[in-house]
Amino acid sequence: MFRSHKIFFIFCWLLSLGAIAQTAPDCSTAIPICYDTPINGGTNGYGVDDFNGAADTGCLQQSGVGTIESNSAWYFFRTGASGQLGFNIGHDSAEDWDFALYRAEDCNALGEPIRCNFADNRTNSAYTGVGEHPSGDTASLHFEDWLTVEPGEQYYLLVNNYTNNNNGFSIQFTGEIFVTNPYDALDCAIIDNLLGGPQVACQGDQITLDATTEGALGYNWFRDTGNGFEQINGENLETLTVINDAFYRVQVLMGSETIISDVQVVFMAIPTANSVADEITCQNEIGFNLNTKDNEVLGAQSPNDYLVSYHGSQLDADLGSNPLPIPYFGSVGEETIYIRVANRQNSMCFDSTQQFILTTLASPDLGPDEELLICAENGELTIGITAPDPDITYSWNTGEITPLIQITTPGEYVLTAQNNSGNTFCVRTKTYNVVASVMPAIAEVIIEDFNVSNTVTIVPVDGGEFEYRLDSDDFQSSNTFIDVLPGNHVIHMRDIYGCGVVKEEIVVLGFVPFFSPNGDGANETWHIKGIEELDEAVVRIYNRYGKLLKELTAQDSGWDGTFKGLAVPSSDYWFSLSYLNSDGARVEAKYIQNHFALRR
Repeated sequence: MFRSHKIFFIFCWLLSLGAIAQTAPDCSTAIPICYDTPINGGTNGYGVDDFNGAADTGCLQQSGVGTIESNSAWYFFRTGASGQLGFNIGHDSAEDWDFALYRAEDCNALGEPIRCNFADNRTNSAYTGVGEHPSGDTASLHFEDWLTVEPGEQYYLLVNNYTNNNNGFSIQFTGEIFVTNPYDALDCAIIDNLLGGPQVACQGDQITLDATTEGALGYNWFRDTGNGFEQINGENLETLTVINDAFYRVQVLMGSETIISDVQVVFMAIPTANSVADEITCQNEIGFNLNTKDNEVLGAQSPNDYLVSYHGSQLDADLGSNPLPIPYFGSVGEETIYIRVANRQNSMCFDSTQQFILTTLASPDLGPDEELLICAENGELTIGITAPDPDITYSWNTGEITPLIQITTPGEYVLTAQNNSGNTFCVRTKTYNVVASVMPAIAEVIIEDFNVSNTVTIVPVDGGEFEYRLDSDDFQSSNTFIDVLPGNHVIHMRDIYGCGVVKEEIVVLGFVPFFSPNGDGANETWHIKGIEELDEAVVRIYNRYGKLLKELTAQDSGWDGTFKGLAVPSSDYWFSLSYLNSDGARVEAKYIQNHFALRR
C-alpha cells in the first residue's frame, strides 16, 4: 500500500559512456545517471579503497576482505528540481545488497552518508532503497526515509553486495518530484552521449534510436549481442528502429572525423495475468488478504520477476496507481477487484486484463462479551441485538433463534450470529454473563445526634451497588448524611439497577447521657431534646428490671429521678419513644440510644 501521494517510475536506462559492464568500482569513475540504471551483470570486487581502510562509513562496515567496499558499484546524479525523491535498488531476493548515499561535490569530500542501509536480507526482500518498498510495505527494514532535495544538489551512491551470489541489480527513481517535474527532476546535463541514456521498452514495442547530427556525411549502425559489434547491413540513415535487446553503436561520418556513440536497449518481458476464481469472504477485523490470489494470477511465473497489485478500478489498474491495502476491508456485497501484474524491473510492462468478484458477507461485530446484572427478586432482562441484520441468523445456547431474548434468571447466555454462502460460513459469538444483583436491606442506622451537626449513616446488610436518600432529597452514592435536623425522617436505600428500594423512619433527637438531681441546680431533670418536633410523642422510663417508672410528653419538664415521690438510686435507666407517624399510627422510634445514667 502506497502513501496517499502517487509514486512515478522513470523507465529510461542509463549506460555510462563506452562502458558495457554498467558498474564502476571506484567513486572517481562513478557512472552518471539521470534516469534509471539497466540491470547490470553484477559486481565483482572493488578498485581503490575509497575509505582508506576506515572501519565504517555510516551504517556500512568492513567486509571479510577488510574493506567497506565489497562487490561495489558507484553512481552519481544531480537534482534538477525540488521535492521528494527516493529510489529502489531491485535485486535477486536471495541476495544481500546494501547501500550508502552521500551528498557531495566530489569523491574527496564524501563525509558521512545521509542515507544508509545495512540490514541483512533474512526476509528475502527483492528491494532496498530510499522512500517506500514497491509492495507498499511501510515497515520494511530495507528502506530509509525519503529525501527532500533542491536543484543542483549532487549525490554519490555506493552499492555493495555481501553475498556470494551476484546476479546484478537495477536502480529506479521514485517520489513526488517526478509528478511535479517529470522531465527535469534529475539533471541530465551530466551525461554526454549522442544517443542518450539506455533505452527500455516492453517486448513487442519498437525503439527508434536517433543520431541526427548537423553536418553529418553518413551513418553506420552496429549491434552487439554478446560477440562484439557487427555492422547492420543496409542501415545508413540517421535513425535506427530496433525490436531486440542489444548494445547498439552508431558511427557518424563527419569527413575528417568520426563520432562514435553507444547505447544499450532492453526489452522487458510482459507478464501474463491468469484468470482467477471469485472469492467470498466475511466482514471482520482481519480483512481479506489479497496476496492469497498471487499464485493464481502468476501461475508458473516467478514472484521475484513480477509484482501483483490489486485495484478498485480498471483505470487504477492500468496506471498502477492506488493499489488496494492488504489486508483489504471491503464493503458488504459484491465488488470487482482489478488485477495488475507488472515486471518488477519495468512496471510499464504489465497486464491488467483480469479481475475477480469479491463478495463480502455481512458478519457484524457483536461487540465484546458483557457482564450484566439482573434483579434477584422478580428480575427480567432483555439481551441481544436491537437492530438485527436480516441476512444474519441468530441462535442462543438456550435454544432460542431470535436476535433478542428475555431472561429472568442469572447464568451464561451465548449468542451466535451466522451468515453463509456456499461453503463460506461467517460466524460470530458473544457471551452475556448475567449475575443477580444484591437486594437492598438495612442492617442498622447509626445516628450521631445531640451535636452541632447531626449525622446519619445507613449500614447495608450485604455489599452491593446502592444509592441513599434522606426524606425527599436526591439520591446520593454516600451512605452518610450530615447536618441532619432533629425530628422524624425517612431514609431510603435502593439498588442502582432498579432492583428494589427499602425505607425506614428514624428520629434524630438529643439527650444528655446522665443527670444528677442533687439540688445543685445543674442537670436536675432528664428529658429528650427536640421531642416537640414529634407528633404526640411519649417517653417511657424503665429500670433495669423493666419496671415503668415515668411517662413523659413534650409538655412535661422532665423526670426528676423519683418514683411515687421517692428518690430512685443511682443507676442506668432505659427509655422508649413512640409517636404518631404521617399516617397517624403510633410507632416506636428505632435506632436511638435508649439508656442514660442517674448520679446522686
